[in-house]
Amino acid sequence: MRIHLFFACFLISSYGIAQKATLPLWPNGAPEPYNGGPKTDITKPTDRLVAGRPLAHLTNISKPTLAFYPAPAEKNTGATIVVFPGGGYRILAYDLEGTEVCTWLNSIGVNCALAQYRVPIQKHFPEDTSDLEDAQQAVRITRSHASEWKLDPHRIGVLGFSAGGHLVVVLGNHPDFKRTNEPADEAAVSARPDFVVGIYPAYLAEPPALTQLSRGIDPSASTPPTFLLQAEDDPVHVENVLVYFQALKQLKVPAELHVYAEGGHGYGLRPSPLPVTRWPALVETWLHTIHILTPDANAK
Repeated sequence: MRIHLFFACFLISSYGIAQKATLPLWPNGAPEPYNGGPKTDITKPTDRLVAGRPLAHLTNISKPTLAFYPAPAEKNTGATIVVFPGGGYRILAYDLEGTEVCTWLNSIGVNCALAQYRVPIQKHFPEDTSDLEDAQQAVRITRSHASEWKLDPHRIGVLGFSAGGHLVVVLGNHPDFKRTNEPADEAAVSARPDFVVGIYPAYLAEPPALTQLSRGIDPSASTPPTFLLQAEDDPVHVENVLVYFQALKQLKVPAELHVYAEGGHGYGLRPSPLPVTRWPALVETWLHTIHILTPDANAK
């Protein structure tokens, strides 16, 4: 009962977290033109509920942004996570996999930078590079504000769900990707995340066999430490994390994998009777394991 009461208060508080700044990812306009409609929330009364509550379905994101949510000063560790909501590259589940995640991160002393990247797109990386370009910009902007926002530029990671989980994996493997018309000074700040967290990631294993990595994933020995979590009954396929984890293991990239029997897809961190929804505690422990969160972090 106490757990459910805690999470109820936790989720209610997600609407009251302190947002310090919202910045455009592309002050001079995104690299590719956009011809869709205006940004809108297309949530319908008939959409599925998660833990008894609806979730936002933002789409037509033509002007991507980054919203910064600082951890409370008294517990701020200087560590930061850039969060990428999922939604199949069609929409962004901006509360379920965004603002509510920032509330949790702030509660453990981690700053949160929440990305609204361009959607919808017909194809993701490598066929379309706009998703990776937005992810690179989100990390570069966060790192470039390290002094102003009181962040440790060497403890900036990324966390993504579903399509956002695919995106953070791609970013971790292709931080130095350059488009043909990229200005020379745009990549001056590193876009490489210091760690990667993929929660029920999509598109990592090539269908229909799901025995090999999808084109464009391309892990290497320089891939950042990675945390992966998925349920065996996920309709998006648990093979995404199984195949990718095996590839990281062969490359000797530090990686941690959690697979649960039940959980499905798209639960965010809203609690349910299923153990998979208690993944935030696993991520927090892992962040200590890889020395992102340490007892003396406040001294850094």
